[in-house]
Amino acid sequence: MKKFVLYSLMLGTLATTVTACRNIEEDGQTIVQNGSGSGSTENLILSGKITSNLTLKANNIYKLRGLVYVTNGATLTIEPGTKIVGEADKNGALIITRGSKIMAEGTASNPIIFTSEKPSPKRGDWAGLVILGAAPTNASFNGQAGVGEIEGGINNTEGLGLYGGTNAADNSGVLKYVRVEYAGYAFLPDKEINGITFGGVGSGTTVDYVQVSYANDDSFEWFGGTVNCSHLIAYKGLDDDFDTDNGYSGKVQFGIAVRDSQVADVSGSNAFESDNDANGSSLTPKTSATFSNMTIIGPINSSSTSTNVGTINSLFQNALQIRRNSAISVFNSVFTGYPVGLFIDATKGTPTDNNIGNSSLAFQNNILAGTVTPLKFGASTSSPTAFTLADLTAWYTANGNSTLTYTADVKLTNAWAPAGTTPNFSPASGSPLLTGGVFTNTKLTSWFTAVTYRGAVKDGNDTWYAGWTNYNL
Repeated sequence: MKKFVLYSLMLGTLATTVTACRNIEEDGQTIVQNGSGSGSTENLILSGKITSNLTLKANNIYKLRGLVYVTNGATLTIEPGTKIVGEADKNGALIITRGSKIMAEGTASNPIIFTSEKPSPKRGDWAGLVILGAAPTNASFNGQAGVGEIEGGINNTEGLGLYGGTNAADNSGVLKYVRVEYAGYAFLPDKEINGITFGGVGSGTTVDYVQVSYANDDSFEWFGGTVNCSHLIAYKGLDDDFDTDNGYSGKVQFGIAVRDSQVADVSGSNAFESDNDANGSSLTPKTSATFSNMTIIGPINSSSTSTNVGTINSLFQNALQIRRNSAISVFNSVFTGYPVGLFIDATKGTPTDNNIGNSSLAFQNNILAGTVTPLKFGASTSSPTAFTLADLTAWYTANGNSTLTYTADVKLTNAWAPAGTTPNFSPASGSPLLTGGVFTNTKLTSWFTAVTYRGAVKDGNDTWYAGWTNYNL
């Protein structure tokens, strides 16, 4: 049986009694350590609060016991190659609170891994990673505008679960070459901890080369904030791949999502789901994130000779559901294999189609492939406008978008590879993705890397999604 020792991060009595141990000091934190401490790998339990700077070492394995908070302005540094596991059936999570930082900078050859401790892991084995910052949001908490309460049962008796503020450039640290596997916890319906949850995270934060696999809810969800992210992978999650809410206005480029055709959430699963807020209000800042160069592989895999459309989980919905007055924009991307491609849903709150009319919502130079219903429009019942499905179709066509009949028409090399093998997302010869990247829209003139291709991968020599990643069951 594997032995773990307690890394005491709380003031007061230790949560667990450990025999045959000695106390040492590391970065100002007390470690209760089994054995002689001769340099061999140790298994250390993290619990409670981290209140001063702490470094997690690559030669140890760390276990999250319950909700672990980095607070009091502390910085948690994680060495490349470090492994952090969630204690089995304890809903462990790591929460970086406002004013604190995580410095998790792995390398392509030595990524940092957050995962399950179980020998046969499954989605939901632990709760997930939560990062909270002080960038703007349209949420409110106890009458305080611009501050939100993050979902998932995070402790707010001391404000530990609050996010948002006025500092758009807020810095919560670094996530680079990081994998988050088998996370996700449903505290209450629609109140979950995702694979990674960003709340009010600012543009001073670095998020690059991050994979979330087998999440038990959304893979990535942003509540407000301005953080820019690149090279993201959502692999076989349960609910949505990329979920944006409460005024998220950051930029995302080079992202991949792959779905399991048999696994979807009771709430209905989408690749993109976006709300201004739960009520579809006109509160500002408005959800207005910009995405470019995304490759989305949905549950349907079809060609002129075969399709699995009749066997996918019936809970799959849309490649993109843009609703509740959201004004996100998507460019130079490909979405394959969903029952519905682009759904502009204006049924609740301020009509979402108004954002098309005022050009704050853009959808340009994208491809929808192998979708049963490429375009769908849901008109507002409370504040109906003159906008119709015909208007949506004309707008879609006029903005350089195209629709392909089958997923195979995209000509990706091997995006539908079986679990346990690395997919190949590069466009094959003759693929429409090899060209068509356009960066003239003013939403793309800063931060983004202008490329001539569409989707997340340039060609067979572009393998940024391989090596540091894991596509196992």
